[in-house]
Amino acid sequence: MSENIHNIASVLTESLPYIQKFQGKTIVIKYGGNAMVDEELKSSFARDIVLMKSVGMNPIVVHGGGPQIGKTLEKIGKQSEFVGGMRVTDSETMDVVEMVLGGLVNKEIVNLIHQHGGHSIGLTGKDGSLISAKKLQHNIAPTSEIIDLGHVGEVDKIDTSVIELLLKGDFIPVIAPIGVGKDGFSYNINADLVAGSIAEALNAEKLILLTNTSGLLDSNDNLLTGLDAKKVDGLIADGTIHGGMLPKIGCALSAVKSGVKSTHIIDGRVPHAVLLEIFTDNGVGTLITCNE
Repeated sequence: MSENIHNIASVLTESLPYIQKFQGKTIVIKYGGNAMVDEELKSSFARDIVLMKSVGMNPIVVHGGGPQIGKTLEKIGKQSEFVGGMRVTDSETMDVVEMVLGGLVNKEIVNLIHQHGGHSIGLTGKDGSLISAKKLQHNIAPTSEIIDLGHVGEVDKIDTSVIELLLKGDFIPVIAPIGVGKDGFSYNINADLVAGSIAEALNAEKLILLTNTSGLLDSNDNLLTGLDAKKVDGLIADGTIHGGMLPKIGCALSAVKSGVKSTHIIDGRVPHAVLLEIFTDNGVGTLITCNE
């Protein structure tokens, strides 16, 4: 017993400078990947978010749900179609997206936070006009052909008033990345982009993107961290950053160039990854700052 108490006291002592540093700060976390489907990781994530709130931070969770959407579509006999990694979303698919993201997934996260002693409210970008969206125009390289992806959108504008109201009420906002356009249609938006846009609009201290990789890797699979915008631009130019990592890096760069103090791309498969990134010097992923 005494050894356990000593270990807990040691951890708290080491974490105290970080707790003091980030008290009152807003931290936006994009939650997705394995961390959303593994039961132990789901529970530890919710516990960590509650801990962050209890020590004075303001965590905001933006979640994905692609695998859950795919499984639900399978159950109703509808085939998923992807173009450039994005799901083609007709009206019927959009109904499923809203049901899964805004309902099943969102409420499960809220419930887990409540189970661990937190107070959370789930919402989509349609609530309080949080996310104004516009239809995504997707070009097929190297041609200029535009592919119609249906109800796939991008962020046009963020209205932070509903989030600020929840934070003042000591709630943890849990946000599904669905927006509404001027045309009245609902749009499914990439969760990384939504998290980045919300972090920018709130001038957040940190943007944390959970992934299924250890972070940004070089050509020898070594983890890259302590990067600034100039270094990242160089890694894109020399081809080190390519393919599916480009949109995530683009989101990270946009955030730090727009006032977010730092962006972290971390491995959501590691238990307590968010806390390890915030409360330790080494962290568990790739740190990107502006430094311009």
